[in-house]
Amino acid sequence: MRADLHIHSHCSDGLLSPSLLARRVKEAGVECFALTDHDTLSGNAEAEGAARALGLLFVRGIEISAYLGATKVHVLGYGCKEGAAYEKFLRDRLEGGRRRAEDTLSKANAYFGTNATMDDVEAYHARKETPIHTMHVARAFAAVLRRDPADVYREAFGPFKPAFSDLGRPTPKDAIDFIHGMGGLATLAHPAQILVLPQDVSRGFHLLTEAEKEEAKIAFSGARNALMEELAEYGADGIECYHSTHTASETEEFLAFAKAHGVFVTGGSDFHAEGGGRTLGLPVFDADVRLLEALRLGGGEKK
Repeated sequence: MRADLHIHSHCSDGLLSPSLLARRVKEAGVECFALTDHDTLSGNAEAEGAARALGLLFVRGIEISAYLGATKVHVLGYGCKEGAAYEKFLRDRLEGGRRRAEDTLSKANAYFGTNATMDDVEAYHARKETPIHTMHVARAFAAVLRRDPADVYREAFGPFKPAFSDLGRPTPKDAIDFIHGMGGLATLAHPAQILVLPQDVSRGFHLLTEAEKEEAKIAFSGARNALMEELAEYGADGIECYHSTHTASETEEFLAFAKAHGVFVTGGSDFHAEGGGRTLGLPVFDADVRLLEALRLGGGEKK
């Protein structure tokens, strides 16, 4: 069954509503999708209702913005249920997101020589009941500076950049525990983006050419693979082998990793907005029967 298991709405850092996303998924020829907003399940009810009306299979999802120091190791959760575990998780993320946004705002003002306020940031934080995200801060500064948000983010807000903040961020193991506590499957998101790099390389990573970036990824892939193995042994249930940023060789590498470690294979576009460079339903990913059954149950044994 053709699936897209990594999609964001305006409930986190995407721009479309959950119901509009469901219509776009249908138009793309995708039969099954998951809404995986950062650190919140708030859009799932709307998306699920829209999916049902359109005859689509829907998977309740979340993407936990986890970090290990400055290394991004986001973890996707599928089949998560609301309840006491989720309520505690959300309280922690709301508080942590606010502290991180205020820290990031202060650092970014010092770096850019601006006077942006939390009110400016809140203008891009559409759903106040959901955690504020660093991209909301980046969009506010992009508006002040009249620049592209992605460029502003890369310059100032990523790991080791002048406005980066790690306040209130859960670790990857925390994320796996949170997802399991909510009754879900935990999957390592876009593993090619897990860059376990020395600090000097990380600081200048955005200045490298694409060829140099690939060389750096390969040179330090051993550290990334060791971390992935550690997380698989800890309890990660799957790995996102198919992702819009993965090359064909990376996809094959991660498929081999999933097979060797007995974890599920998942895939998704990581769509955020139309015209944003990522297309719903791409790369093409066909979810197998065992994965679909596990996703419907919100659990199950590893493949």
